[in-house]
Amino acid sequence: MNFTQNIKQIFNQGNALTRLIFINVAIYFIYNAIEIIFILFKVQFNLSQYLSVPAELSQLLHKPWTIATYMFMHANFLHILFNMIALYWFGKLFFISFSEKQLIGLYVVGGLFSAFFYMLAFNVFPYFEPVVGYTVLMGASGSIMAIIVATAIQMPDMQLRLLFIGDIKLKYIAILSVLISFFGITSDNAGGEIAHLGGALCGYLFVVSLRQGKDITNWVSKILNFFVDIFSPRKPKLKTSVNKGFRKMSDAEFNVNKAQKIADIDKILDKIKTSGYESLTSEEKKRLFEQGKR
Repeated sequence: MNFTQNIKQIFNQGNALTRLIFINVAIYFIYNAIEIIFILFKVQFNLSQYLSVPAELSQLLHKPWTIATYMFMHANFLHILFNMIALYWFGKLFFISFSEKQLIGLYVVGGLFSAFFYMLAFNVFPYFEPVVGYTVLMGASGSIMAIIVATAIQMPDMQLRLLFIGDIKLKYIAILSVLISFFGITSDNAGGEIAHLGGALCGYLFVVSLRQGKDITNWVSKILNFFVDIFSPRKPKLKTSVNKGFRKMSDAEFNVNKAQKIADIDKILDKIKTSGYESLTSEEKKRLFEQGKR
C-alpha cells in the first residue's frame, strides 16, 4: 500500500474529527503549493483574497463562497498547528456528550457565526472604518471556539491537564478564552478575536437550544446527507412480490396476537429462572433470539 492509499484509508476509516483535521491540513498544503507555483511563474494573483471572508459587505457580495471557505484557510504553519491541536483536544471531549454529525455541524455553524460577528463589528464600529476595505478573516479558530464553549457548558467541571499549569476545569478554560478574545478586539488580531466571540456565542446557543429539544446544527447534517446520497453508489432495488391473498389484521386480532407472543416469552423466561437456559428447546431459543432483535 502506497502513501496515498494509506492516507485515503485513514481518512475513510476515521471519525468526523479525523476528517476535519485531514481536510484542514490538505487545504493548507494544496494552497501553499499553488502559491509556490504562482511565485515561480511570477503570476500576480492573491489566492487568499478569494478564499478568506472580507470585512466589507460589498466585497462579500462578489465572493459569497468565502463565508464557507475561510474556516478551512490558515495563514501559516503555526496558525494551523495550534488550531488543529485545539480541535483535536476539544473534539475528543466533545464526543463524550455529542455526536460526530453535531461536531461537523457546530464547526460549520460556529464558523458562520464567527464570520457574521466579524463583519458586523467591522461595519458598525467607527474604530474599524479605516481598515474595513482591505481586512480579511481566515482560520478555524472561530469554529473551534464554538466547540470549546459547547463542551465546557455541557461538562463544566471536567478537568483538563495543561502543561505548566496542571488540572483546570473546562468552564475556566472557556471563560478565560472568551475574556482574552474580548480584551483583544482592539489588537492587531481584532478580526480573529471578534470571530472567537461569535463562535463562543454559537457554542452557548447550541447547548441551550439542544436542552430545549432543538439542534441548530441539524440543517448541516441534512445538507451533507443529501450530497452523500447523490455521490454514493445506489444499491439495486430488490423486487418484492405482493401476496394478493394476504388479509390485513384487524386491531383486535393484532392485540390478541401480541398478547399471546408476550405470554409465550414470559413462559420461556420463567423456564430459564427455574431450570436454566440449557433447558430450553431449540424452538424456544429461536423465539427468544428473535424477540431480542426487536
